[in-house]
Amino acid sequence: MTDHADNFEMKVPAKAEYVGVVRLTVSGIASRAGYSYDDIEDMKIAVAEACTNVVNHAYEKSGYMLLSCVIREDRIQIIVADRGESTEVSNLLENIGPIDSSKPVSELKEGGLGLFLIDTLMDKVEISNESGVAIVMTKFLHRDGVEQHVDGIQTSADKQEQGQKQ
Repeated sequence: MTDHADNFEMKVPAKAEYVGVVRLTVSGIASRAGYSYDDIEDMKIAVAEACTNVVNHAYEKSGYMLLSCVIREDRIQIIVADRGESTEVSNLLENIGPIDSSKPVSELKEGGLGLFLIDTLMDKVEISNESGVAIVMTKFLHRDGVEQHVDGIQTSADKQEQGQKQ
């Protein structure tokens, strides 16, 4: 079995007015890939938080944020990266408090809610600081709730036939 992936990349100015552009882009890609409304909304919030971190913390003057989406059959990886001042990830996590969604929100330090939200909304989150900071967010595609006839109009005969098969 081959693990085919589609890759999408975009470079936008690290300015607040472009966060919405990135959110809409991710929304369109996730919709096309078959994600549910709730999963798409979760991804949009997580991406907005990651972009806002770039806007607020990566550059003293101007710079760019990089969006990369790797779309696979069973998941999407969304990477929001910058080439700004590299931060030691361990210091970043220590200063903002826990991003573990199993810990209470009351333990968050000021400024830690964004990464906490990202961790809560996505299935897997990784942070790298090799050249700038990159947040890799993964959301798995859950197809269990999709009906067989999702692409067409389902008739009562179709429903009756499904009932007989079960």
